[in-house]
Amino acid sequence: MRRIFFFDENSLNSSSSDTSSRTASQFTTTINDYSFQSSSSDTSSRTASQSTNFSSGQASGTQDAYAGIFEDCPGLNPNNERVVELQCAIRENCEALTQDPERALIMAEALHGESDDIPFMESIVDDLAQNGVSGEAFREALNLVGQAAASPLDQFEIVPLIPMNIGNFYFSFTNPSLFMLLTLSFFLLLIHFVTKKGGGNLVPNAWQSLVELLYDFVLNLVKEQIGGLSGNVKQMFFPCILVTFLFLLFCNLQGMIPYSFTVTSHFLITLALSFSIFIGITIVGFQRHGLHFFSFLLPAGVPLPLAPFLVLLELISYCFRALSLGIRLFANMMAGHSLVKILSGFAWTMLCMNEIFYFIGALGPLFIVLALTGLELGVAILQAYVFTILICIYLNDAINLH
Repeated sequence: MRRIFFFDENSLNSSSSDTSSRTASQFTTTINDYSFQSSSSDTSSRTASQSTNFSSGQASGTQDAYAGIFEDCPGLNPNNERVVELQCAIRENCEALTQDPERALIMAEALHGESDDIPFMESIVDDLAQNGVSGEAFREALNLVGQAAASPLDQFEIVPLIPMNIGNFYFSFTNPSLFMLLTLSFFLLLIHFVTKKGGGNLVPNAWQSLVELLYDFVLNLVKEQIGGLSGNVKQMFFPCILVTFLFLLFCNLQGMIPYSFTVTSHFLITLALSFSIFIGITIVGFQRHGLHFFSFLLPAGVPLPLAPFLVLLELISYCFRALSLGIRLFANMMAGHSLVKILSGFAWTMLCMNEIFYFIGALGPLFIVLALTGLELGVAILQAYVFTILICIYLNDAINLH
């Protein structure tokens, strides 16, 4: 793509930046490189940084001094050297990242849009230089020129909503933080309206019945899975298990709402939750049994020569409980949402075709998407239950050993 730009030679030689006074003496200049072609015998091209030094004081000389400048660089404003410098820098960064001059030219034009907003263009240059292909500017350029395919993993992107920096530490309020806060707020409001005025209704309504159903479900789960303890002792662990179950359940179900964010699809969140619970269960085991808790690593009746190997295997197995607990939840939620996203995009693309054949063919993927949505809804509930029942099993092992 080669562009021809018209500008007034008189405005170049003057100290004024007014571009409105164009005369009939305007001439056509082909944009051929980033540098000025000097009228002297030295015709070697200058660097991109040198090409911006074309202020009015440097614009003296003959008409030939300005012939053949800025090859294929769109949107140049010869009266503002800073704008030209930034536009050239954007193109150079795009070319360094893509290794394709023609593609870099199109991306640079799409990014700066021939804008004269210097702070805006400086932010683009900084993002390209610091973050490269993973930066927002480069991805935006790909989207603008239609060369970036939508990824099913884009729905799991963490976006900082309120950036906060404390020294070298980066703290920010992100979209996962927002949706976790929404989950907690919804749950607390539900409990508040159900138990307001000192308790619920004698004849429960639908919301009160839902809360009582969840409460009884987790309570029975604790009683069945943790044996050898009185009811009062089991009640000590019940609040933590109930909160964990409800948090996971509401997070999973909230992720099924369109344009929401699935908190449990991020390994860092599920891992932090599983490791914190695992550490708490281990502390409970040491509190109840002291050093005798290590006997958990050696089953009774094992021959002495095999004891070191079994202790090592049991220790590895015990430590990997926390890892598997977090991976199971993360993998199921991410895989299910990704599959629904892929098939939804496929069905939508076929529905948007202008041919009846594609429209009819899209009905199959569309029904599959609806079925997978129902399946994913069941997985969201099931994974909260599996996570909770495994907590109860691990807690029972820590309390009762073998």
